[in-house]
Amino acid sequence: MKFTHKQERKPEKSIFSVKIKLKIDLAAMVPCFRFRSCCYILVLVSSLSSISFLYWSYSSVQTEGLKESQLRFEKVNLLMFPSALNHLIFPSRPPPRLLKIALFVKKWPSKHQAGGLERHALTLHLALAKRGHELHIFTTSSSNLTTVNNVYFHLSKPTSAGYLDQALIWKQFQAVSWHGIAYESIHSDIIQELIRAPEEPQSYALTERVVKVVEEIKFFPHYAHHVATSDHVGDILKRVYMIPEEHVHIILNGVDEEIFKPDVSKGKDFKLKFGIPESKSIILGMAGRLVKDKGHPLMFEALRQIFSENSTFRDSVIVVIAGDGPWGDRYKQLGSNLLVLGPLEQSQLARFYNAIDIFVNPTLRAQGLDHTLLEAILTGKTVMATKLASITGSVIVSKDVGYTFPPTVGSLKKALYEVWKDGRAILESKGESARKRGLQLFTATKMAAAYERLFLCIYSNDYCVL
Repeated sequence: MKFTHKQERKPEKSIFSVKIKLKIDLAAMVPCFRFRSCCYILVLVSSLSSISFLYWSYSSVQTEGLKESQLRFEKVNLLMFPSALNHLIFPSRPPPRLLKIALFVKKWPSKHQAGGLERHALTLHLALAKRGHELHIFTTSSSNLTTVNNVYFHLSKPTSAGYLDQALIWKQFQAVSWHGIAYESIHSDIIQELIRAPEEPQSYALTERVVKVVEEIKFFPHYAHHVATSDHVGDILKRVYMIPEEHVHIILNGVDEEIFKPDVSKGKDFKLKFGIPESKSIILGMAGRLVKDKGHPLMFEALRQIFSENSTFRDSVIVVIAGDGPWGDRYKQLGSNLLVLGPLEQSQLARFYNAIDIFVNPTLRAQGLDHTLLEAILTGKTVMATKLASITGSVIVSKDVGYTFPPTVGSLKKALYEVWKDGRAILESKGESARKRGLQLFTATKMAAAYERLFLCIYSNDYCVL
């Protein structure tokens, strides 16, 4: 095992002795007991499948009508605030106390090619490091180590399956966040079963998932604090998992507002570079992994039927896809107005959002809060996505900011036709409304400030009241 963190600074006394029992891939280090003596807070990054974070989703409690100007004059206790902490106003001045934060992640991503959860890990922790906090990242050997002040890497050999060895980590720390929980996965399993082709074998995942939910409900109380990344998951934790409200905190995901922002010239350059004609009345955009659980069989069939039955739609709309996966080649079969670009680096992805009129996310996964939606919103684009609780509860909360559809081919076709009939002017208006809301809730700055203040609150009750 190799350690690359600085040795000059004497570790401070530990703040937490945390109980944690995760059935997921975490980092485990023999020297963890010693490192614990210099950590104030641990952020566990491990999802139910690969890497992950502090995650969840929320609730029936809405704060859309709660203006930030009102919150400015009212005392708010972070531990009792019922909705996403993103709705609160946090001071921009330097934090009153600098923290040492440990992050356990299977693989540290490349800054320019991170996707999904990896991008969230990167965005949040680099933002915390820029705020002056000391980040210790436990990960397997990687060539993508970021050179940033206050960020120190601790490398270890992965297990035979390629994961971090979690055995010694479970008993060490106290705060955890979730990208998805088994209860949310049940919704995804139901959708997959409903759209299953007759010739495909029936899955027994639903039965197994119910057992998993019961197991989670039993062991989740061992965590002192839970962070949900959507309003829906926060609600489920409180009602279904029966976690006391003061132990469940909602912090919506955020993306880098300095990268994802409106820029007409970059959009024009992108269209010129990839040969996207200006004559098209609507440019639909999709991005991410082009796989089944991201809803691409659904999107493929909806587009195939529309192109077949409506030549005017086919000739006036172009679909631009950034990503790779087995459905990329299938999309190309639909004709020349399907442009599959392959995966894009973050800077190119920002240009991609500026080039499109609307971003479509047909995902069938009911877990977490998808970052592509937030990136498109901060770029000033309206969005369309599957009607899943995390999305409708936190992101597309009204028709003023976007479109939603149940996960069926017929419903998706109806939504696509609605977008086409609305036209570019209405899409631009919805995009402006979405960005205005997004700047209040979905920026990396707001997300990092919320985590920082929650960590300080966990450290001392003196920091819990705003």
